[in-house]
Amino acid sequence: MKTKEVATKYQISADTLRYWEREGAIPPVRRDAAGYRDYDEEDLDWVSFAKCMRDAGVSVEYLIEYIELFKQGNTTLQARKDLLREQMDTIAKRLAEIQETYDKIQNKVAHYETHVENYHGKLSV
Repeated sequence: MKTKEVATKYQISADTLRYWEREGAIPPVRRDAAGYRDYDEEDLDWVSFAKCMRDAGVSVEYLIEYIELFKQGNTTLQARKDLLREQMDTIAKRLAEIQETYDKIQNKVAHYETHVENYHGKLSV
């Protein structure tokens, strides 16, 4: 699959894909005889992982560190697990903050629903 197709599939720019590869946030992608990137299933898995992590707010630097550990093989399994757990903890905190904000907004909406239901006059336009 070519860069443009991958970019469309994952709703990211081709520049982002090239940047991730250049910086090491995804492993190098094989190139065809003409020098164009040709993404295989494993490459797509890495792109999917990187996009998921970036969408969750994980830094490119973290992805680079993770890829570097991955390249070193199974001796880094615990280190990779630790990195992922650290990210899970960070994301869990953000989820709790988002839930708190959601709850506040939900309470405000309920407050206004009560006022709108009790309003007997015409709503101003």
